[in-house]
Amino acid sequence: MIALLQRVSQASVHVDGELIGAIGRGLLVLVCAEHGDSDAVADKLLAKILKLRVFADEAGKMNRSVQDVGGALLVVSQFTLAADVSGGNRPSFTGAAPPAEGKRLYEHFLQRAKIEHPQVQSGRFGADMQVALVNDGPVTLSVTVRSPA
Repeated sequence: MIALLQRVSQASVHVDGELIGAIGRGLLVLVCAEHGDSDAVADKLLAKILKLRVFADEAGKMNRSVQDVGGALLVVSQFTLAADVSGGNRPSFTGAAPPAEGKRLYEHFLQRAKIEHPQVQSGRFGADMQVALVNDGPVTLSVTVRSPA
């Protein structure tokens, strides 16, 4: 699975003009399931995200996790993270999990996030979403967890 994390001071997601998720300080988590991903891969990715030290401590060093600072998560599915642009100018998304499996893994990730972390909002799988954010820093990280070979 692939996640693109953005440390934010605020973020929101709208579908058809309706606000469906919003957070203040925390992480916007764009997540993509790939072929061969499993529940165990999703769980490992979530554990990594919750423990990543990307928030500043008193000395200004990135030394605190989203859990340490009481930040929120806004989890949004984004299959385009699996884009392959090596074959031309049109991205190929063949590396992304098929829609049904992608949705299942996204929902698993989201359910586990809600169990493991007290403040979780989300987008809507497969919807045309408008995501707004204020990137704090800016801090943006790509995190990938693969199934063991």
